[in-house]
Amino acid sequence: MDRLQAMKIFERVVEEGGFAAAARAMDMSPPVVTRMVAELEQHLGTRLLQRTTRKLALTDAGDAYLQRVRAILHEIDDAEAAAAASTRDLRGTIRIVAAPVLATNFLAPMVSIWHARHPKVMLDVCVDSFASSRVDEFDVTIMVAGEDYDANIVARPLLQGEAIVVAAPGYLERRGIPREPQDLAKHDHLRDSSAPVRAMVPGRKLRLQSLLPLVPDEDIDVSPVLQSVSTELLMRAAVDGMGVVVTSRLLAEDHLARGELVHILPSWIFSRYTIYAALPSGRMLPARTKVFLDFLTEQVPLAMAEQRPQVS
Repeated sequence: MDRLQAMKIFERVVEEGGFAAAARAMDMSPPVVTRMVAELEQHLGTRLLQRTTRKLALTDAGDAYLQRVRAILHEIDDAEAAAAASTRDLRGTIRIVAAPVLATNFLAPMVSIWHARHPKVMLDVCVDSFASSRVDEFDVTIMVAGEDYDANIVARPLLQGEAIVVAAPGYLERRGIPREPQDLAKHDHLRDSSAPVRAMVPGRKLRLQSLLPLVPDEDIDVSPVLQSVSTELLMRAAVDGMGVVVTSRLLAEDHLARGELVHILPSWIFSRYTIYAALPSGRMLPARTKVFLDFLTEQVPLAMAEQRPQVS
């Protein structure tokens, strides 16, 4: 048995969701694919896949083995790319994971520029609301962390920002403009359920920080009428006048400039945050990944500046 080939076939079966689909993708016959996976299981002495008439599912052993196999195959690709190409002729794949809001609003404006510079390097982007928990599975994790973030990982800071409180003018006309943090207790709250735990305290309280010195944080009892990990959904609901929402100042800028949203309680913020490019621990950094990190560092200020509205 060719163990390396068997690993590649096993990974493709999982990715394609079946033996026949994997066989088509790899230009092999289905019986060969099935036999190679069976021989791999026999060699390992454990079942990797649960087969039913409808679908395949990874066993616990199969899931753990898949993570190791992906890392091994990736290292092999890196070694081949390093031997075959110089930094000036990058090739291969960079596997990236990012939360939906970062994939759409942070990464998307830069991908076409990257492709124009490095057409032989494919960006394989996975979107996951909890990307920060998957750092070791990908080459680069685009993630957001608060001021108190102190994880033991390699991470390059890319952008710093603040989260503020906003609402639509029509909503504020109906419900009144909050003048103090505790006024938010009377308002409908659109809650981001992926928000940093640090800023949400037990009892569905919203914690705000003052921008003025020596002013303590305020904890406000809020009444969520909508909750989601989708920033786009929450922003649309806020623009439509459903309630107040905490969001990144950067994401709110266009809406604020067009008068669709109003920044309320401007002397208070929800949190300060940093967007990081995090790297898996203990893995050699391929040339293409290093170049991509340098590219992000260079492009982030330019991309963000282009998204900011020009207000005269």
